[in-house]
Amino acid sequence: MRGTGQRETLIGIALMVSAVAGFAGIDASAKFLSGTMNPLLIVAVRYVVSFVIVAAALAWRRDIVGLMRTRKPGLQVLRSLCLVTATLCSFVALRYLPLAQVTSITFASPLVVALIAGPLLGERVGWRRTAAVLVGFSGVLVVSRPGVSGMHPAALLAVVTALVNGVYIVVTRMLAAHDPPETTMFYTGLVGSVLTAPALPFLWETPAEPAPWLGIASVGFFGALGHWLLILAHRRAPASTLAPFAYAHLLWAVLLGVLIFGHLPDRWTVIGGAVVAASGLYLLYQERPRITPPEEEGAA
Repeated sequence: MRGTGQRETLIGIALMVSAVAGFAGIDASAKFLSGTMNPLLIVAVRYVVSFVIVAAALAWRRDIVGLMRTRKPGLQVLRSLCLVTATLCSFVALRYLPLAQVTSITFASPLVVALIAGPLLGERVGWRRTAAVLVGFSGVLVVSRPGVSGMHPAALLAVVTALVNGVYIVVTRMLAAHDPPETTMFYTGLVGSVLTAPALPFLWETPAEPAPWLGIASVGFFGALGHWLLILAHRRAPASTLAPFAYAHLLWAVLLGVLIFGHLPDRWTVIGGAVVAASGLYLLYQERPRITPPEEEGAA
């Protein structure tokens, strides 16, 4: 029995690492498309294509009416609004900044969660968590390099992404006690599609080359795949075990940035990203009993 439990945990970890690879794939696809497409159009494509895939898969597995039944419709809409906002800001930032730099900044989300979880969830914010947050935000400053000549304005959008992601994660925690992850995943795509699909007729330009079509398919496919693998991972292993492996997203971002765009992260991105990751991992260690539930470690 113990061997079976260990095997399930290892499968869960593998699924988690694969899920964050999917999230990095979303970002890489969006960055690839941003050279020729409006970021809002990319966001709309990401949600519409992903929602079609997810809705078809979920409808095949269970009753669609039961899937849509939610005890907290207001929170579902708020959560989806946060995710759409974070996605748009992230995609615009990716148009101007390397993939690893944007990812490193947006991984400050757990630091935001540590600050706002107290008033919203009644969690105690001690001096250790406060110190970890301050150290983590110093890492964000190292990556973004604010100053007259150092900081690109798009880095501010990455910071906004981290802030909104923090709210998004807290709302996800609040929903976990009321709705199953499949319902939350369904509403993620539904609300995102309703909000962004109206932009399609005004912004759509049919690509003349096959490469943009591949990017369009990839951004929707990776969006559906990443979130689905995340749910499967949490069915195999505890969230507290899986949470640290979400930081493999940083490694995938660096790898895809090098392979696809030829962007080697500079020393400040590496140093700052390491500080942000270390602070986030420390906070995860401090929060082991109330770790983020299935279906979101972060927004993509």
